[in-house]
Amino acid sequence: MLVGNPLSLFAAGSTFPLATGWLGAWGDVGYLVAAVLFIFGIKGMTHPRTAVRGNLFGSLGMLLAVVITLTQVTGVISLATALVGIVLGGAIGAVVATRVQMTQMPQLVALFNGFGGIASVLVAGAELLRPGAVETAAVLVDPRVAMFAAGLAGLIGAVTFTGSLVAAGKLQELQMFKKPFAFPGQQVVNAILLLGALGLTLWMLSSGAVWPFVALVLAASLLGVLLVTPIGGADMPVVIALLNSYSGLAAAAAGFVIGNNVLIIAGSLVGASGLILTSIMCKAMNRSLGNVLFGVMEASGESADADEVYAGKIKATSADEVAMMLDGVQRVVIVPGYGLAVAQAQHTVAELATLLQSRDVTVEYAIHPVAGRMPGHMNVLLAEADVPYEQLKEMDEINPTFSQVDVAIVIGANDVVNPVANTDPSSPIAGMPILNVHEARTAIVIKRSLSPGFAGIPNPLFAADNCLMLFGDGKQALVDLIAALKDS
Repeated sequence: MLVGNPLSLFAAGSTFPLATGWLGAWGDVGYLVAAVLFIFGIKGMTHPRTAVRGNLFGSLGMLLAVVITLTQVTGVISLATALVGIVLGGAIGAVVATRVQMTQMPQLVALFNGFGGIASVLVAGAELLRPGAVETAAVLVDPRVAMFAAGLAGLIGAVTFTGSLVAAGKLQELQMFKKPFAFPGQQVVNAILLLGALGLTLWMLSSGAVWPFVALVLAASLLGVLLVTPIGGADMPVVIALLNSYSGLAAAAAGFVIGNNVLIIAGSLVGASGLILTSIMCKAMNRSLGNVLFGVMEASGESADADEVYAGKIKATSADEVAMMLDGVQRVVIVPGYGLAVAQAQHTVAELATLLQSRDVTVEYAIHPVAGRMPGHMNVLLAEADVPYEQLKEMDEINPTFSQVDVAIVIGANDVVNPVANTDPSSPIAGMPILNVHEARTAIVIKRSLSPGFAGIPNPLFAADNCLMLFGDGKQALVDLIAALKDS
């Protein structure tokens, strides 16, 4: 039970139960090394060639930070309890890492963001409820700064947690989250919830009461749901990037609450890099950052009916016909999409590219920034198949040259090649830059069916005069095409 004013926990001279003397000094040095490793880790992950090394640096930095924290904290938990937590968490992580398919990785990233958010909420809440502080040499930050940081950790962390759960549900295409949901006056309700949460934070500052933190977390949890439910599946990559930023900001706020420098640094790095990525994604999708922040990203209006778009215009083809078209071409562009990940056909498409290159065909990959379900999804898939990075061309680089492409092979992509983005201002993807596959001399689209993409709208490209549909499983269709090419 909490005794007295909770602000007394943050009073000048109050201290954390941390180690002192030479161990504390070396701990600060270790935290600095961990922070440097985090920075090198993020820097390394900016390029595919150094991404693995960057990930290793980041992991080593986190391991160092955890070890230092365990050696410094005394009188809170036993070493045995901490080790049990590490082993249990490591075992869960190992199982998840080995069993989750690449197609499920965006959902997992969303859940990781959510777990980071709720962890910050729990850390801040536990510190507020701590009945007393064990006297040591580590002096806390200013009491009001710590209390305000606790409110921010609760607000941002709770929004991140529930928002990420909704995002994961949308990515998993669960029925209850499949369609965007909004109601009249929702933005007003969102504003009231946000102002209410900030008001509760100020109440905590002025009164020293702890119970408003619970009300704050509940209001923020509802706000997280309402911010993400109106956003359509086609915009989920942007939402994932933003939630990633939120999780970092919540962690940084929690770092101020407990006076942990490395948590402040790591959270700030994640928050800043996530916000930069969100800005890049917004530009790639012609979206406003303000719309992302306030959950307004769906265009209004109705899209054309699939029967109206496709009726009598679809031209199916076969692997043998496509092989004949590829005989003697000079330039082929492969456009990977989410269907490539579903079929796990990245190695097969790399084999097709190698076969074409052996016949002096120039092969390139057109990469849309939001192809798949999260930023960089296609890059990761193709890197797994050892596709040379030089063959991956970003949208801005390859779009002006599509008219010079002999054959564009689209594998499981839909919304990112949909011309409706440029022609229908009422479409959910209106204004989103697309790959100009429709300008290629011939477009081959490999799909199981004419089912719509994540945006839920038909694609006129499939009915275009220069487009042929190769229906079937992406991997099997490529295997058949490779066999037909070898026989030709």
